[in-house]
Amino acid sequence: MDRDEVDRALARLGAEHEAIETSLLALQDHAGRRLLEGAELTGTTKERWASTDASITLLWAYFDAYTDAFHAAQSIRSRRRWSSREDLVELTELLRGESVTVAGSTAATANMPTLTGGSSKLSHQFSLSGLVDEMNDLYANSLDMVVTSDAVWSALPARIDLLAAELQRTRQLAHSVGVRPGEHPAGDDLERITSTLTELRERVISDPLAYWVRAQGSSAPGGGRPDTTVYDREARALEDVRREIDAVLTVRQDAEARLVKLRDVLSRADRTLAEARTARGEVLAKIAATEVPAVSGPPTVLQEQLSTAAEYRRHAQWHRLSPLLESLEQKAEDELLRARESLTAVTQPLAVRAELRGRLDAYKAKVARHGLAEDPLLIERYDAARRMLWSAPCDLRVAEQAVLRYQHAAAEQFNAPRTQPQGGPEDQRGPGA
Repeated sequence: MDRDEVDRALARLGAEHEAIETSLLALQDHAGRRLLEGAELTGTTKERWASTDASITLLWAYFDAYTDAFHAAQSIRSRRRWSSREDLVELTELLRGESVTVAGSTAATANMPTLTGGSSKLSHQFSLSGLVDEMNDLYANSLDMVVTSDAVWSALPARIDLLAAELQRTRQLAHSVGVRPGEHPAGDDLERITSTLTELRERVISDPLAYWVRAQGSSAPGGGRPDTTVYDREARALEDVRREIDAVLTVRQDAEARLVKLRDVLSRADRTLAEARTARGEVLAKIAATEVPAVSGPPTVLQEQLSTAAEYRRHAQWHRLSPLLESLEQKAEDELLRARESLTAVTQPLAVRAELRGRLDAYKAKVARHGLAEDPLLIERYDAARRMLWSAPCDLRVAEQAVLRYQHAAAEQFNAPRTQPQGGPEDQRGPGA
C-alpha cells in the first residue's frame, strides 16, 4: 500500500471505529438489554439471551482488539510525515492481513459455535475487515433479540394491565348485580379471563420471544410484531361479559315496567280467551251443523313463571330475572297470538253467516233495480233463504245453498229476453224483437 492508500484506509477505519463504538454503547444502554439482564427468563427467551449475552461480551472483546489494531496503525503512520517502506509494509500487513488476534474465554465463546467456525480455540486471527464483518453479524443478532424482547414488553404487559383494570371494574359491577361464579355463566367467564390474563402476563414477562411473530421475508433487527392472539381473544370475551352485565343492569332498571307489561299482555290473552269461550257458546246456540273448535283455558305455567320473576325482582336476583323475562316476553306474545287465533276460529261461522246475509241483501237490492221485486219465484226463494239465515240455530250449508238458488234465479231473470206488448203502428216488430 502506498501512503495515500494507507491514509484512506485509516480514515475509513476511524469512521467505522466511531460508528461501531456508538452502536455498542447504544446497545449497552438499551432498555431492553437492561430488562433482560434483570429478568427471570424462561423458555426460548432464556436460551436466546444466554447466546446473546455471550455475543455482546464477544462483541466488546472484538471491539477492543479492533481498537488496539487501529491505534497501532495510527501510531505507525504518525511516526513520520512520509512513511518509510518498512512502515508501509508493516501497515499493509496490519490493515490487510490477518493480523488481529482475539483472545476469548470459554464462557464467552461457548454459546457462539457458528460465529467462529465451530472451533474450540480460545484465540482467533482476523483481518480488520473480517473482524468488522464478525462484529456486524454479532451486533445484528444481539440487537434483534434485544429489540424484539423490548417490543413485546413495551406492548403486551401495558395492554394486559389496562384490560385487567377493566376486568376488575367489570367484576365489581357483576358482583353488584349478582353475577357470581357458580351462579351465572358470565361469572364463570370472568374467573377464567382473570386466570388467563394473570398467566399471560407472567409468561410475557418471563418469555417475551414466545409472543413474537416475525415478519415474512424481513431480515432487519426487530422485524415483526407482538403476538396478541391470546390477549385479543380474552378482550373479546370480556366485551361479551360486559354486554351480558349491561343486559342484567337493563333488567334491574326496567324490571318493574317489563313485569307490568307482561301482566298486561297475559291479561289481554286471558280476556281474549274468555271472549272466545263466550263466543263459542253463542255460535253453538246460533249455528247448526258446523264444527266449532274448543277453547283452552289460560296456561298456568306462564302465571307461575311470572310469579317466579316477581320473586327474583323482590330478592334482587337480576342475573336470574334477565333470561326469565326474555323467555316470558316471547311466550306472552305467543299466548296472545294464540288467543286471537282461537277467537277468530270460534267466530268464523258467525262471520260466514254475516257474509251470506250481506250477499242476500245485495242481490235483493239488485233485483229491485232491475224491476223484478214482484217476481213470485224470486220472492219465494228470497224468503226461504232469509228464514234460514235469520233463524236459530242456522244451518250454514243449507242456508248457503238457499242463497245460491236465489242468486241463480235472479241471474236467469236478468238474462231472460223481455217481451214487448202489442201496440200501434209505430211498433210492428213482433214479440221477438
